[in-house]
Amino acid sequence: MKKKVKLTFPQHLIKEPVVYTMAKKFDVMPNIRRAKITETVGEMVLELEGTEENLNAGIESLKKHGVKVELVEGDIIE
Repeated sequence: MKKKVKLTFPQHLIKEPVVYTMAKKFDVMPNIRRAKITETVGEMVLELEGTEENLNAGIESLKKHGVKVELVEGDIIE
């Protein structure tokens, strides 16, 4: 299963490996589609692939770390 998400990182998380940690912990494969990082905020659009259970758990872990997660519609072809 694939989900496309937009992540918005607060300033204190910009340099933290939260995506890597989530990917390893929940066996989710991230594919970076777009990223923009400034000194105060980070934005990233990711295509995440894994089981539905792992994707949901991984997304929840990002939210718990303080990352804003929004589902993005379109352009995923299976």
